[in-house]
Amino acid sequence: MMLRSIKSLATSPSSHILRRGYASEAVPDRKVAVLGAAGGIGQPLALLMKLNPLVSSLALYDIANTPGVAADVGHINTRSEVSGYSGEAELGKALEGADVVIIPAGVPRKPGMTRDDLFNINAGIVKGLCQAIAKYCPHVSIEILLKQVCLYATALVNMISNPVNSTVPIAAEVLKKAGKYDEKRLFGVTTLDVVRAKTFYAGKAKVPVAEVNVPVVGGHAGITILPLFSQATPKANLSDAEITALTKRTQDGGTEVVEAKAGKGSATLSMAYAGAIFADACLKGLNGAPDVVECSYVQSTITELPFFASKVPRCFAPLSDVALVRLGKNGVEEVLGLGPLSDYEKEGLEKLKPELQSSIEKGIKFANQ
Repeated sequence: MMLRSIKSLATSPSSHILRRGYASEAVPDRKVAVLGAAGGIGQPLALLMKLNPLVSSLALYDIANTPGVAADVGHINTRSEVSGYSGEAELGKALEGADVVIIPAGVPRKPGMTRDDLFNINAGIVKGLCQAIAKYCPHVSIEILLKQVCLYATALVNMISNPVNSTVPIAAEVLKKAGKYDEKRLFGVTTLDVVRAKTFYAGKAKVPVAEVNVPVVGGHAGITILPLFSQATPKANLSDAEITALTKRTQDGGTEVVEAKAGKGSATLSMAYAGAIFADACLKGLNGAPDVVECSYVQSTITELPFFASKVPRCFAPLSDVALVRLGKNGVEEVLGLGPLSDYEKEGLEKLKPELQSSIEKGIKFANQ
């Protein structure tokens, strides 16, 4: 694959915007497709991906209005070339050759609406998009030792469309039916839960937020979101009441935004930021960067549930039986478990299982109708 140098971008006046220490060395060409790019999450996500120098080609797709978004974003003087696609007839062009596919498509939450209320609309949207992913952008993996070529779904599929607890199982079933499913390449983006947990913890513990790390496991809705504040760093001497309050605020973060916007939107900007952080991790993993670890909702056997959010790698290592995987240039270097949980977290884990199981079953049933 042709390499391009981005040293000129790293020294440009706008480089201070690129906050995550992107490499200034030559990197592989990578295509990222954003499905739902004209929406409330899609537009700021498109902007943030345009600022990522690991992206060489940015394909923006939506049912309407995408050419305008592409023209707007395309004027930004960064590395990637931007193209816009509108309508079902152009979906295949948007997907062809994509290394990472990000799906924020769907309707947003409104006041009084739970993530489960979004199911009937967003589930249908996700099902159709995943059928197109299976059709238009298979990833080719050559197994030299076995002397065979295996076709899988696109390199990495990042699911943002809610309810993630159900849309990821839907995607998995659709890809299975098409014979293109690889559990190592399908991710539910739960990074916003981590972002919120870090922010809320830093405020309460009075520590610099940039130094904070808080793993969040479980799912991506209500009580299925389980921040592990007992494992948070740097350590803070917080009371049980404070931990309980932080947990609830993290679980209700989406509702907090919906209510604050008073019916005029949901968590679009913070979700776009979180989606961009996760996509950046995906690109770094594909490019062979060491020690790339993020929390994500994936197929898992950590618990008895078939899908579960935990810390996972961002490239080709198997995800089942894995809570924390540390990667180097040669793949998996170290595998860790969920780690020690407090009594409060153990209780929360047991409470979330029935609801998460129900959401998973609902998604699988919808996909198989």
